[in-house]
Amino acid sequence: MIPLQEASARRREIEDKLKQEEETLSFIRDSLEKSDQLTKNMVSILSSFESRLMKLENSIIPVHKQTENLQRLQENVEKTLSCLDHVISYYHVASDTEKIIREGPTGRLEEYLGSMAKIQKAVEYFQDNSPDSPELNKVKLLFERGKESLESEFRSLMTRHSKVVSPVLILDLISGEDDLEVQEEVPLEHLPESVLQDVIRISRWLVEYGRNQDFMNVYYQIRSSQLDRSIKGLKEHFRKSSSSSGVPYSPAVPNKRKDTPTKKPVKRPGTIRKAQNLLKQYSQHGLDGKKGGSNLIPLEGRDDMLDVETDAYIHCVSAFVKLAQSEYQLLMDVIPEHHQKKTFDSLIQDALDGLMLEGENIVAAARKAIIRHDFSAVLTVFPILRHLKQTKPEFDQVLQGTAASTKNKLPSLITSMETVGAKALEDFADNIKNDPDKEYNMPKDGTVHELTSNAILFLQQLLDFQETAGAMLASQETSSSATSYSSEFSKRLLSTYICKVLGNLQLNLLSKSKVYEDPALSAIFLHNNYNYILKALEKSELIQLVAVTQKTAERSYREHIEQQIQTYQRSWLKVTDYIAEKNLPVFQPGVKLRDKERQMIKERFKGFNDGLEELCKIQKAWAIPDTEQRDKIRQAQKNIVKETYGAFLHRYGSVPFTKNPEKYIKYRVEQVGDMIDRLFDTSA
Repeated sequence: MIPLQEASARRREIEDKLKQEEETLSFIRDSLEKSDQLTKNMVSILSSFESRLMKLENSIIPVHKQTENLQRLQENVEKTLSCLDHVISYYHVASDTEKIIREGPTGRLEEYLGSMAKIQKAVEYFQDNSPDSPELNKVKLLFERGKESLESEFRSLMTRHSKVVSPVLILDLISGEDDLEVQEEVPLEHLPESVLQDVIRISRWLVEYGRNQDFMNVYYQIRSSQLDRSIKGLKEHFRKSSSSSGVPYSPAVPNKRKDTPTKKPVKRPGTIRKAQNLLKQYSQHGLDGKKGGSNLIPLEGRDDMLDVETDAYIHCVSAFVKLAQSEYQLLMDVIPEHHQKKTFDSLIQDALDGLMLEGENIVAAARKAIIRHDFSAVLTVFPILRHLKQTKPEFDQVLQGTAASTKNKLPSLITSMETVGAKALEDFADNIKNDPDKEYNMPKDGTVHELTSNAILFLQQLLDFQETAGAMLASQETSSSATSYSSEFSKRLLSTYICKVLGNLQLNLLSKSKVYEDPALSAIFLHNNYNYILKALEKSELIQLVAVTQKTAERSYREHIEQQIQTYQRSWLKVTDYIAEKNLPVFQPGVKLRDKERQMIKERFKGFNDGLEELCKIQKAWAIPDTEQRDKIRQAQKNIVKETYGAFLHRYGSVPFTKNPEKYIKYRVEQVGDMIDRLFDTSA
């Protein structure tokens, strides 16, 4: 059983908790009552606020609607006034802008274009809203007048500020292509920048608003004139500078330079002058010849004129390419894109036609030169044709987009030049073969014939233009392989051609040599000409070109030369035969000579003396220009004659065959040698 004391304590504890719970419950009841009271008060306040808010809303909404209507009305009034002002302004455009339009756009293009914009808007307004209004006619007339002023200003700006490009600047532009140092290309300033911007603005306005394309015709006519004049000015400048200070740099010759034409121009050997300089080098080595007869016109005396004309034309071709490129750059800024190619085509026609006409004139002159056998004039075609071919890729790029007739002009000229060049080569070879034998024109001293020197000079030109000449020959080939000929094919054709010319020359020289009555002089003549040809081939690159198709050419010429030397030496047999041992009388030493024997010895001495004197007199007037060959022939002949005469003199010099030995023994052995040493020396 639970003790009583514990039960009493348990009861007290429960009663205490019960009392606490009752107190808590009483607190909660009080709080609920207060909360209810507050809620009732809040509900009362909110109800009162809602009632007041509704009253306020009922009062404000009508006022708001009325205000909104008033604002809308005000906006409508303002818009109406603005529209009225805008419309009224169109009626004042004519009077407001008439003075500006009348005075023109010069010096105030921006303001002028602004006025034109106003006039155009007025025109559009009246056309849309009042097409019968007299105001429309006013603004239309004003617009047309303004457009005409802009067209006139465009023409004026282009005319006043388009300048001919100076020849010095063009030459700088051309030579800049070959500078060793890479330089940034500076475009030509055809128009000042400010003027260019005005021109561009007027151009765009005329296209967009003026509906006018006449200004494009004005543009190409003015620029075409400047382009043409620039090229003609260069040509004239080139001629003057060539005559006074030498030939300026030419792109026809692949040399490099750093000078600009503002410095002293570089003088280069011309097409013909270069070969003649080579000939002068041969002359210094004893290879010069005297003028012999030939129906080929000599190459000398024409070089300066031909070089100037050739180089001038080559410069003008290069100038056209550069200037045309520059013109197209300018045109792209001024002319609308879809009109650029057509306008450019028209712009370059005069200058291009001038170049093509001059080129055709060169071809025509070459044809006439061929007829009169003046092949030096034909040589002008070679550097020009080479340059045209080198320049053709740039030409094609510049003319891209132009009419087919424009693009075909250069290829047509190239074809004409190739044809006339091939004709010249063919006729030259024929003339070498058929050059007539004219006795009065043959060199009296047996030296190099003019036909030979002319032929070699002509062939030397082909060294500088091997590809060009080869292409000329290949262009006339009818075989299918020639349609796409290679450089090796062209080289073989050229080698074959040179061998043909040399073969024709050799045949002609053989024929000409028969004009001489003296076989020895004929041999000297052939020797001189063969030796000249061989040395000329060796001192240039012709020998390598000949060797492409004829490996033994050099050896063959040496054999011909040696053969002519032997033929010449036989002319001395009539001298040496008198004193040759086989023809001498036999006698016993110490035995008195019979009259017949004495007479025979006298005849031998006399025959030798007369023959020696006669040959020395005749052959002294002959010429062997090559010092080395002259000394060689003299020495060989001297050895033979001195040896034979020495033996004869030793045998009969002390024999009493005459009472006047000095009459027959006229020369010592050394004197005979001295006489032979004076052969082939017209100055001795």
